[in-house]
Order: sequence, then structure tokens, then C-alpha cells
Amino acid sequence: MKQTLLGIDIGTSACKAAAFDEEGRVLAQASEPYGVSQPAPGYAQQDPEEWWAAVCRAIGALLSQVDPKSIAGVGIDGQSWSAIPVDAGGEVLCDTPIWMDTRASGICQRLREEIGEERLFSVCGNPLQPTYTLPKILWYREQLPQVYRRAEKILQSNSFLAYRLTGVLSQDLSQGYGLSCFSMKNLCWDKDLCRELGVDPRLLPDLVPSHRIIGSVTSQAARLTGLLPGTPVAAGGLDAACGTLGAGVIDPGQTQEQGGQAGGMSLCMDRCAAHKQLILGAHVVPDRWLLQGGTVGGGGAVKWFEEEFCRAERETAAQKGTSPYFEMDREAQAIAPGSEGLVFLPYMAGERSPIWDPKAKGVFYGMDFSKTRAHFIRAVMEGVAYSLRHNLETAEESGVSAGVLSTVGGAGNSPLWCQIKADVTGKPISLPNSATATALGAALLAGVGVGMYQSFDQAVKETVKIKKTYLPNPERKALYDRGYRTYLELYRSLKPLMQEG
Repeated sequence: MKQTLLGIDIGTSACKAAAFDEEGRVLAQASEPYGVSQPAPGYAQQDPEEWWAAVCRAIGALLSQVDPKSIAGVGIDGQSWSAIPVDAGGEVLCDTPIWMDTRASGICQRLREEIGEERLFSVCGNPLQPTYTLPKILWYREQLPQVYRRAEKILQSNSFLAYRLTGVLSQDLSQGYGLSCFSMKNLCWDKDLCRELGVDPRLLPDLVPSHRIIGSVTSQAARLTGLLPGTPVAAGGLDAACGTLGAGVIDPGQTQEQGGQAGGMSLCMDRCAAHKQLILGAHVVPDRWLLQGGTVGGGGAVKWFEEEFCRAERETAAQKGTSPYFEMDREAQAIAPGSEGLVFLPYMAGERSPIWDPKAKGVFYGMDFSKTRAHFIRAVMEGVAYSLRHNLETAEESGVSAGVLSTVGGAGNSPLWCQIKADVTGKPISLPNSATATALGAALLAGVGVGMYQSFDQAVKETVKIKKTYLPNPERKALYDRGYRTYLELYRSLKPLMQEG
């Protein structure tokens, strides 16, 4: 019987499970949704037990197509910055604030004043943010002292699911960047900073590499999921880092370009190089780090424009049996690079890196009577590409440079958008074969952990194939240089006005 690997992806709106063969081909997949609770302003929380129930359902559905005897290992990736308190019996003590929760803003401000941002940055390589895990732990201590006292450990999303499968408490290295007491250079807990922050070190699980087999599926978990008892389970890692692995990004300079609802990039490095305007984390691959940047207005900006302004494209697509996005591409293709001076700022819900401005606003600049809907479609695509370039150029200030960009997410289905990104950034854009790169990355962790692959290099060579590469056009790059300068100047000029809104 041929061996398979199971990858589990714990997202914000759903969990996904996918089974892969040794060549990285998807054999079966399933998805189960769940919701986000927002009981008060700044709150965004989920019940980890709902994740577990969804995972059990998804695996059960998947195993109707895959023999559980063939599964050689399980890998798990998960959303960032969870803070799941479990007691000594493994019970979840409260819902976890998720990555968009900002209830700990006041705690962050106090820590910046008491300890200083430079001290925090010198250890973890990231500015303190209320969305991160550590402020949430301190919020428990102050606002839910009974939870803080009863907690045995604070877990991340993937380590919680690994615990439910194996009964083993752990924390992988790639999720450490949400805790300021995690030494990014030494990849260990900084106990001195724990004391300064007021975090009890006993709450922090033992750190393990993402591909480490931490345990095997218990009899109880087997009854609930359908997996065989004894199936090996890897520690897993951050979803963005697993997606980076699933795109084949494991060597310095290689970069994953995120083309999902949000946009961004993860640049692989062989040294710990921080930048205050970007996010630094350990890769799921040993001896590698990721310098990451993200924009809120990735594929979501195009989706917003389609929903609000592209009824004609939807009707045409229904008649022709295509999709609205295909029709939008076709129209935008006819517009010259640079959209004849129309420039879009994709700051549709504030903006993340590199400007970190929650009050930033989306802007169209350069409208006149000659502009058509096709101009606006192309300008939206170009604006997202400009935000990608802004993050890449910011990374260069740390002395690191991107080479080929491997794109993942739905935007990779648009040849026009891939070419625009190549021309704007001056970087080749490669399109891997897998549409499930994140779950594949999680599965590969298990594959390396159980010895199916002797190295990450072998794992990538055997599973990640490039379907197409888009090369930058120097002439179009020169046109986009002008648009990019306008893009940067628009934000600089409008920022004071945006802060008033």
C-alpha cells in the first residue's frame, strides 16, 4: 500500500484537511466551517473545541476516500497568535482571542512605557502588538485571574490540535514570534524577560521543531477521527510558514507571495534579520527565518470591486460559462500598464506592513472622463502589486533581498495579475502546482518527521512542481516605477488627513 500524508489547516473561517501522496498530489480533501464571535469592540474570539469538532468531521469525511492504514503521518498548521488556556486535565478554560483581537491594547501601551520597545525588540525581533499572544496572556492575568491561575499551559492553534490528537503539550518554533519573551535568535524562551513581563514561565510549553514527531494518535482521538491509533503526529507550525514550505520556499532569497484574501510576502533567510516595520519569525524549516510583510487589500480588494461594480461581468460570465474574474482580467488586459495614471491605495481596512496604520484609507487617484471600469480593475491589481513592492523594498533595508517569488492563493489563477506583480517588482513570479500549499506544507512536516523524506530539500523536489513562471518586462517596469512613486507619495501626502477620519 502506498503511503499518504495528512495535512490539517486551522484557518479563521474553516478547517481544511487534505491527504497527499508522496509526490504531493491531492488524493482527497474536506473542509468544515466555524464562526468568529465578536462580543464587544476589539474582541474576536473562537472556541478551540469547535476547531476540534470540525477537524474530527473533516478527517471523517476525508477517510471515506483514503484508507487510514495508508496514513504515515499527520501535520498541522494553524492561524497565528492564539492563546488557548488548558488546565491540568486538558480542558479549555475559555475561548481564545484570535489574530485580529485587540482587547489588550492598553496592556501593550503600558509595557512599552515600563520595559521599553527597544528591550522587547532586541529579544523577539518584533514590535509589541495587541494582536500577539503575550498581551493576551497578560489580559487573562488581569481580567480573568481564575483562568490564569487554573491554566497549566497556553497553547497555539496547531499545538492545541496536536494535543487533542496525542495528549502531548508542545509549542513549535514558528509560532514563537507572538510572544515577546521568545528569543528569535536563540529560539528559546528568555526567562529574564518573562519575569520582567510578569509571565509565569510554567505556562509556556516546551519548544520543539515543527517537523518533530511529538506523539501518536491516542485511542480516544482515533475513535473521534477515524485515524488509526499510533499514527505519528508532527508538531506543525504557523499557517503562513507552512504555506511558504508548500510553495517550495526553503532557501535564502526564495520568497512566497501571498495571493489570498490578504496579500503579503514571506522572505526566507539563513540568519535572524529583523526590521521594525515587518514581521520576523522562525521558518518551519530548521535554521531558516522568515521576514514577512502583509497588506489587508490583497485578493479581497479585487473581490470587493467585483461585488460592488462588476454586475456586467457577472452577467457575461453566466452567459459564457466563465467567471466574473476571468471577464475582469480580459477587460483589464486591454488597458496599458500604469492604468493611464489611475493609482489605487489598497488600504481597505487600515493597513498592515510596512506602514502599520489602522487609519489608512483606500484611495483612487487620477480619475478623469477617459477612465473606464477596466481602468479601475487594472488599477486595483496594480495597487496591490505596489504594496507587495513596498514590503520587498522595506526588507532590503535589513540587508536581505528576494529572488523568485512563488505565488500561492487564488490570485495565482490570474495570468494578468501575476504578470503585473512581476513587472511592478522586477522579480520573476513562479506558480507552483499545488492549490493547497498550506496543507501540503503541514503534511511535508510530517513526511520529514517520519522519514518519508530524508530532508526538506528532497521533500520539496519531489512534491513542488512549477507550472509557469512570469518574467518581468523591463519596459513595463519603467512605467510602473513612475506609478509606484505616485503610490508612495499619495500616502505620505494624505496621511495627516487620514488620521482625522
